[in-house]
Amino acid sequence: MNLLQRFGYYLGGLCIGMVLVFFLWKKKGTTFNYGLDARVLNNIRLKKMVYSDAAAFEMTKNKLDETAINHILKQGDVNFSESKTHQKPCAIYTIEGEFKNNNITLTIENCDSIATLTHFRIVR
Repeated sequence: MNLLQRFGYYLGGLCIGMVLVFFLWKKKGTTFNYGLDARVLNNIRLKKMVYSDAAAFEMTKNKLDETAINHILKQGDVNFSESKTHQKPCAIYTIEGEFKNNNITLTIENCDSIATLTHFRIVR
């Protein structure tokens, strides 16, 4: 067996292995949150979300619901310069994202077992 055939077998096996691993991890729901933004957003998504009266009022006023919040918590970016990450007992994060051509800014108080949406703002 020459070098070219060995290389072909290696690439074929590697591709088959990658496809199998991809489907197994997808079925298990495995995520890879290596970035700081991804870890913070995943941490918030895993907790029970509570809405302050002011945030709930702004959401209903702008005709948006939890779908917008969930979308921003998946696709948004954490603005660490405006966040208070070391505040005790609950860190406060400012999360920015876009939903239906609206730039939305969320302020979330992230405690141990609960996340509270304190401010909801549409930036025009």
